[in-house]
Amino acid sequence: MQTFKDLYNRLVKAAVQNRVEEEVEEIRKQDFDPHQLDCLLHPKDYGPVWRLGDCDCCDDDGKNCPTKCLFDALEKDEKGNVSINVEKCVGCSGCVDRCKAEKLVGSRDILPTLDAVNNAQGPVYAMIAPAFTSQFSEEVTPGKLRSAFKRLGFAGMLEVALFADILTLKEALEFDRNILDEKDFLLTSCCCPMWIAMIRRVYSQYVPHVPGSVSPMIACGRSIKLLEPNAVTVFIGPCIAKKAEAREKDIADAVDFVLTFQEVQDIFEAAGIDPARLQEDSRDHSSKAGRIYARTGGVSEAVQTTVERLNPHRKISVKARQADGMPACKELLGALKEGRITENFLEGMGCVGGCVGGPKAILNREDGRKNVIAYGSQALYSTPIDNPYVIDLLHRLGFDTIESLLERSDIFTREF
Repeated sequence: MQTFKDLYNRLVKAAVQNRVEEEVEEIRKQDFDPHQLDCLLHPKDYGPVWRLGDCDCCDDDGKNCPTKCLFDALEKDEKGNVSINVEKCVGCSGCVDRCKAEKLVGSRDILPTLDAVNNAQGPVYAMIAPAFTSQFSEEVTPGKLRSAFKRLGFAGMLEVALFADILTLKEALEFDRNILDEKDFLLTSCCCPMWIAMIRRVYSQYVPHVPGSVSPMIACGRSIKLLEPNAVTVFIGPCIAKKAEAREKDIADAVDFVLTFQEVQDIFEAAGIDPARLQEDSRDHSSKAGRIYARTGGVSEAVQTTVERLNPHRKISVKARQADGMPACKELLGALKEGRITENFLEGMGCVGGCVGGPKAILNREDGRKNVIAYGSQALYSTPIDNPYVIDLLHRLGFDTIESLLERSDIFTREF
């Protein structure tokens, strides 16, 4: 039987050429696994992690089988195969990394995404995560990457960092309103679905300390759909967990598809597109605060500088502490439970290094971190308060003042 990689590469090429149906007819006559084919054709029918075949590969009585999951999403079925509970899986991809036989893979949304690009009635927008800087090579600037997406047929590319700006402003306002003495604290960041899932499922007693904010990804998708109701939204980043987040029932209205950086690289290669050779199409809208979300400590720094800008005479300042990776997140929340935390702003990132350390990043996390810091330093504005694009966008979305971010319960807010 031919491999999943063979099937995937063949269908990606067909999708770029808008001829998937014809290719599928040929594939059904050949020696391909029908389950794998169905996963690629209908990824939303499955979880963020797929099992490619029977678990007949362990030669050590299953000692190295990746069935241990922080969120209890992995089980064994009656045949002894790993079974993934779609309702519990958050897409952390830990099991994918531990499966040495490569029977587990992150889901792939390329086929329905390119079908939308080729055939949707409305415009299709690429929403690029703040960790994107130089992921596709040092020569690929934001402007060239925007041109590459337009070459594929996207209506445009938006930097999610602009919406990280808005969420920074919202969390800074939350801090200024709610942290009134030395015992008060907030748990953030809204941008990491694994951190939020850990709080909600394992340390639910601290949910009241989490600002009711959507992630920048959701904020971006909702804003686009409010301004252009027929639009299709595609988030692109280094994270499999974002695929799970996009399906959560209370926020599933925002993002239609989620691609990883590696999936996009596969599309560029299949389409014969080298973004580095394309012309610039620059739209510089985000501030430093939004751009540095992609690294551990970036959210803390962004909120801290924005709080200082909002209320420079505040007696209680932001005292931040970060957790880097899921074990560190668990340790931080355990220390909070035991009363060993003195900081008032606790940031958790599920991947070591932050989003730049995501499982589907192309660059190593150290290079990714350096690039994010450099891109942040190039921003024209330091905080979202100083960024006229943030203020203009808020007005277009119906927010008369920045304080109204705390008064309205629609676009940028969710109930945990």
